[in-house]
Amino acid sequence: MNDFVFVSGRLSLDLAGTLLWRRSRRIELLSRPDDLRRWIHQAGLLDAPGSLDARALQRVCRLREAVYVLVRAWPLAPAADDDLREALAEVNEASRLPLPRHQLDEAGQLTRTGGVDEVLGAVARDAVDLMGGADFTRVRECQNEECTRLFVDLSRSTNRRWCGMAECGNRHKVASYRKRRQQAQ
Repeated sequence: MNDFVFVSGRLSLDLAGTLLWRRSRRIELLSRPDDLRRWIHQAGLLDAPGSLDARALQRVCRLREAVYVLVRAWPLAPAADDDLREALAEVNEASRLPLPRHQLDEAGQLTRTGGVDEVLGAVARDAVDLMGGADFTRVRECQNEECTRLFVDLSRSTNRRWCGMAECGNRHKVASYRKRRQQAQ
């Protein structure tokens, strides 16, 4: 069973989406090291993340916030404030960390190993690739007024509106249906 949703199309944006509803009630999905362990496993980064403590959680959440503010402000203006420059330094520093080690055994079984440094490296490298690549022009924020989830619109018509249909898209459809029913009465 998955606790987390992976609807953004990019690892770095999926991590940024672990803090929900940033403009209002702010729901933190990574409250404990065990939450982080589950996210890492469900994201397919590592099979067994190893020792994760409060410091590891803090490092991941700091990178998560740096990615979020950078993507929202990218590209940086020449007069960007110090917070944005610090976020850029955070992402760039983490992007130099090692990546998870992938190996196949003789039976073709994939194993993914590493620790928090490898998780940070993978997320930051994904963010750098996103902001430096052609897909960045397709980054959108969910059109649900309360939702602050970012995603890459890879739809053919490039008119995706919701982070995902299971949550925000469905809520909008239900609200629209109810509104039409009320107007019809």
